[in-house]
Amino acid sequence: MSETAADSTEGADADTHARVRNAAAARGLDIEIRQRPAARTLHEAAELLGLSPSGIVKTLVVKRSDDTYLFALVPGGRKISWPKLRALVAVNKLKLPEADAALAATGYERGTIVPIGSTTDWPVFADESIMGQRIAMGAGTHGYSLFVDADDLISAYNATVADISEPE
Repeated sequence: MSETAADSTEGADADTHARVRNAAAARGLDIEIRQRPAARTLHEAAELLGLSPSGIVKTLVVKRSDDTYLFALVPGGRKISWPKLRALVAVNKLKLPEADAALAATGYERGTIVPIGSTTDWPVFADESIMGQRIAMGAGTHGYSLFVDADDLISAYNATVADISEPE
């Protein structure tokens, strides 16, 4: 990679991290953004970050049939339970959008998505099992993790907390 390309990537990361930090500050959230090493498995990632696997939380963008979205926060080792989430949201159809639609809906690429600083404040639905933990999640850019107290995040976003997941 040329020096110019590396500089522009770092600049984009810095801009995104500033957006995330500003959005967190506006909601009174104490966050930490850390560069993280690559990992091959969930367990390896958890060990590198000093967390249990369930402490790594995926932010999934879910599309409703009316072209609106929601965020589903699901801990490592688990996946969305579509029947549970559909019942909670009171709709018959939900799906994961294509990568370009998720980017357009949030301003973040897949694998980096976080509700904090999203271009649109979509409703947040958090799996009940993340409560009471300090969690790691996407930080808006690849190669970084955001650390936050799950209960503070849930409160700041008025998230709906429920059993929305099942084992992978």
